[in-house]
Amino acid sequence: MSFRLSRRAFLNKSTKSMLAVATIPHFLKSQVNRAFSTPVAPNMTIGDYYDHFEVNAKLIHDVMSTALSRGGDYCDLFFQHRIYNYIGLEDKAVNRASSTVDLGVGIRVLKGDQTGYSFTEEITPEAMKLAAETAANIADSGRGIAPIGVMLHETPNYYPIQTPWEQVSIDEKIPYLETINDKVFASDPRVIKASIVFTNESSFIMVATSEGRIVCDYQPMTMIYVSCTAEQNGQREQNMYNLSSRQGIEFFTPENIDRVVQEAVSRTTQLFSAGKPEAGEMEVVLAAGSSGILLHEAIGHGMEADFNRKEISIFSDKINKQVAEKFVSIVDDGTNPHVRGSINVDDEANDSQKTFLVQDGILRSYLHDRISSKFYGVQPTGSGRRESFRFAPQPRMRNTYMLPGPHTKEEIIRSIKKGLYADQFTNGQVLIGAGDFTFYVKLGALIEDGKITKPVKDINIIGNGPEVLANIVMVADDFQMSEGSWTCGKNGQSVPVSLGLPTVKVSKMTVGGMDV
Repeated sequence: MSFRLSRRAFLNKSTKSMLAVATIPHFLKSQVNRAFSTPVAPNMTIGDYYDHFEVNAKLIHDVMSTALSRGGDYCDLFFQHRIYNYIGLEDKAVNRASSTVDLGVGIRVLKGDQTGYSFTEEITPEAMKLAAETAANIADSGRGIAPIGVMLHETPNYYPIQTPWEQVSIDEKIPYLETINDKVFASDPRVIKASIVFTNESSFIMVATSEGRIVCDYQPMTMIYVSCTAEQNGQREQNMYNLSSRQGIEFFTPENIDRVVQEAVSRTTQLFSAGKPEAGEMEVVLAAGSSGILLHEAIGHGMEADFNRKEISIFSDKINKQVAEKFVSIVDDGTNPHVRGSINVDDEANDSQKTFLVQDGILRSYLHDRISSKFYGVQPTGSGRRESFRFAPQPRMRNTYMLPGPHTKEEIIRSIKKGLYADQFTNGQVLIGAGDFTFYVKLGALIEDGKITKPVKDINIIGNGPEVLANIVMVADDFQMSEGSWTCGKNGQSVPVSLGLPTVKVSKMTVGGMDV
């Protein structure tokens, strides 16, 4: 079935029976007739995308010719239309909502490793050519090269969905929040407050390059977040849990609804009996799943090629050298079905892929965009990503995780006389160059005489990414991908990512707890 729904109708439909705020770029107010056509995806053809952005192959060629007119080596055009919806429930009532529509094109010109970039929120021939002239100023030779006529490059689809979000009304979403709210309060009498957020978005992108490639993608995303506050004997604790996926409303199965409730409540109530461990250096076990945030931050960023090209990263001289034990392999993967950080194609029109960063303990690759891959003389890894059409792409992670190892979780726990089991990480700070980090562990447990014993909370762990990598002495076979709504920030840009880990034993890390 195929139909068109105007963006104005979409916003009206999305805010039915609710307090809502619709945020619309200023240019749309004067361009309603030409800008508010939203085709249903994902079964759109290249012709549908041309119609969607009201461009054609000739106009794209003309804009790129302008962009290259001052002697640039290469240019690309990044078209994006994003629709984002937010619904919030607090104090047992759905009382917050907003919808955002964003539309524009970014134009990039490269001259060597220098970038000229400009964007416009008006997708008209005049506005695009003006932006192209601005981006072209990175070069000044006056000897332009002609772009190659674009041909569609087909890409796989790692996130097929049953129902595009444009077909889901607000009335279909609200019952999920109300059901979750009721289940949270029913699950434990100590719960005194719940806050629930439901978001969904659709992003239509089209990327054209002066080398003759054009790609299109429809990128869905959804998230549900539950924050819970409980009280016991005058003590209050708060914790949360969330799930995110590149899926439609079919993601919210009864099993996932029950899981987000149970996890949020359990994580909160466990804090009542949690204390703090002794401070000092000790063995640390990273729990399977969301502990991968340490891998992402302390190690993954150091493997992004721009940091290495500029010799900022401590890994800049480690290619083909051993950085970990032979049973340690780390990948950054954009092809995991429906996972938050997956992409069918990167924002430079390169195919997504599974990239081995560390293979059998050897550092094999960085994460490359177009600039770094040319510098190193390798192929791009499909890692050129940007927050929106307002930004130039840069090397970024997608789904970063460690592969399963030869041990078991039980074997790892039994091997420890006294240590920390780190489970729920909330935030941290990392110095990319040196790799030094501090992470905050919301909830974990002590390991004593080979057994997990007392829960502990509010702990800092301090270390160095490359040293931790070298000090991984056991890796279990129980890999888990975190399904949380992870968002990675870099140089003022944020992109969705995911991460994962099997249970991992680190021989020594500094734990900040109580001095005794």
